[in-house]
Amino acid sequence: MRYLRNRPFLLLTLICIAIFITHLDALWVNIMEARNFVTAREMLEDSNWLLTTLNGEPRYQKPPLPTWLSAGSGFLFGIKSVFAMRLPAALVSILMVLTTYVFTKKLATNNRYAFVSSLLLATSFFIVFSGRNGQWDIFTHGFMMVCIYQLYLLFSTQEKIYKRALIAAVFFGCSFMSKGPVSLYVLLLPFLTAYGLVFTYKGKRKTVLPLLLFLIIALLLSAWWHVYTYLLDPENVIATTTRETANWTSYNIRPFYYYWSFFTQSGVWCIPAFIALLYPYLKDKVFFKKGYQFTLLWTLCSVFLLSIVPEKKSRYLLPVLIPLALNTGFYIEYLFRRFTNISDKKEVLPVYFNFGLIGLIGLVFPFIGYYFLKDLSGVPWPWFVVLSIILFLIGIFICLQLIQKKIERVFYATILFIVSIICFGMPLSKVAIQNEDYNSFTELKKWEEKNNTPVYEFAHSTPEIVWEYGSNIPVIFGSQITTLPKEKTFAVLVGINKEKELKEAFKDYTIEKITKYDINPNNVSSKRYNGRLWRDLFLVSKK
Repeated sequence: MRYLRNRPFLLLTLICIAIFITHLDALWVNIMEARNFVTAREMLEDSNWLLTTLNGEPRYQKPPLPTWLSAGSGFLFGIKSVFAMRLPAALVSILMVLTTYVFTKKLATNNRYAFVSSLLLATSFFIVFSGRNGQWDIFTHGFMMVCIYQLYLLFSTQEKIYKRALIAAVFFGCSFMSKGPVSLYVLLLPFLTAYGLVFTYKGKRKTVLPLLLFLIIALLLSAWWHVYTYLLDPENVIATTTRETANWTSYNIRPFYYYWSFFTQSGVWCIPAFIALLYPYLKDKVFFKKGYQFTLLWTLCSVFLLSIVPEKKSRYLLPVLIPLALNTGFYIEYLFRRFTNISDKKEVLPVYFNFGLIGLIGLVFPFIGYYFLKDLSGVPWPWFVVLSIILFLIGIFICLQLIQKKIERVFYATILFIVSIICFGMPLSKVAIQNEDYNSFTELKKWEEKNNTPVYEFAHSTPEIVWEYGSNIPVIFGSQITTLPKEKTFAVLVGINKEKELKEAFKDYTIEKITKYDINPNNVSSKRYNGRLWRDLFLVSKK
């Protein structure tokens, strides 16, 4: 244990592995990552590496780097493996956290602060979710953090400036090739603004040529795929660009203040994160005032830039959590130093409430958990027992240490609390399928092969269904196939409110309902039931 304490980088790496890689395939595949996974599969099967497709149709909404990485992982570990598909996102998340550690260590020259801030980042709710999820966001922001670190070294040390500029440009290109200019707008630009206002840029003449090199290489790496797809498939590229641009002002429109509760996305750290934003309270308590001003401005600038964009989604707050973790780290470090001597109830009570609540959850988890699980089938009880014992013991430890005002021990116990939930609680996430009508689309694939009957989708496809089915499903009366199938007998998947349209389209055919496929884990009566995830299967034959 002493060996690890003396090697914080190694310890942080091990914690990140536990957080981001353990039971990586436990959660259900969602629509965002299903799009990525299907496209990755089609890259391997159809060699669509540049002109990317989704269920056989052109898909240029997002650049292909995350999909290339998923395809590469699928090639090595199995294209049907959810673990393989998600592994690149997990590795990029670890890269982001470790980069944050070395960045904050350089920024503040304080090992404890750097370690704490990195742990805050690694255990923030939406970082954990995104890092265990095969969608694009974590890639673009993870790569951008490497770019930011190299630019910081270029600005602050004035050493190896061409090398720094080159590495920064490469990772900027990787960020752009992951999700376009998103991270440039909400992570890099706020960083440059905050750094310039707090620290100012030194040695401007010396950095002109390296920064010019950075801009040229970054532009080339970012633009080439977009130029390539436009030259080879201009019609679909223009249509995609028009549709995506229109969404910025017409889709998921929220008021300006929609993101003002951004600190809640940090999960268990939401109260410390909020307190850390109170500049008048904390400005004279932190060990490095300029660093605190920098991280605060970086955070607020990111939120402001996000707020002025009409289209808003909670997951877009992911990049804000990076500077927010660094900002919160100053508050936690202050508590480490001063909490035992704080007598003001206004300062003490939020700390007791935040960590006391975590301790209480640990104490009651075995009882509450058993109450909800006891009537379910397929519960992996050994995992539940181990998790219950661990959380209960951590809960006792947190409460005892809080009484003694040993806040540093409480903090690290909270980290262990989160890691334990992931390592021992994730197997409980698929504890039982509550949908009595659950019928996997893998069974449809077996049915198709057994009966030698081709399967089509009617009107539209759903990425999760295509992923689980295991191959493309041609769409009839949609954007892909508008003519009738050539086969005399074929099967058609029909979604909600589409049966009438099917019968009208095939008036001269006999239509027989075979069965229903439904991959919703919850019953139809549940609020979480998703109508996109079921299909009726009809056998259609010429009369």
